[in-house]
Amino acid sequence: MSLDDLDVKILTRLIHQARITWSELASHLGLSAPATADRVRRLEERGIIQGYGVQLDAIALGYDLTAFVAVTLAHPRDRDGFLAQVQAQPEIQECHHVTGEYDYLLKVRCQGTQGLERLISDGLKHIDGLKTYTTIVLSTVKATQSLPLAAD
Repeated sequence: MSLDDLDVKILTRLIHQARITWSELASHLGLSAPATADRVRRLEERGIIQGYGVQLDAIALGYDLTAFVAVTLAHPRDRDGFLAQVQAQPEIQECHHVTGEYDYLLKVRCQGTQGLERLISDGLKHIDGLKTYTTIVLSTVKATQSLPLAAD
């Protein structure tokens, strides 16, 4: 997907300041507010900008435990049930179908070890043949949604 210098400037600014006004963004870009809004709308229509969100402090909200849970399914027929459980569990922030020793890798945020135990034991382990391998995060050095952007 081709991006020009202006697209990269827009995306970079929105990554760091998603609540910026059209006039502030326009001033940063050297464009009018309507022209800026039109450029952003085109990036949205192309699917490059998929939405806007807010970053929450998980620890302040009581979700002080981050873990990665590797999952192996005994049989492919268990996949639909597992994926339905993933969607139903709000503590599961990410689910990736991966290569290697495991089938899926989950990133979860829980309220302590009791929350993690509840998620694994009550939310996942009732699926026949499902095995989990859990790694608890001690600290996070870097976490970002940013991507390295460059104009074509």
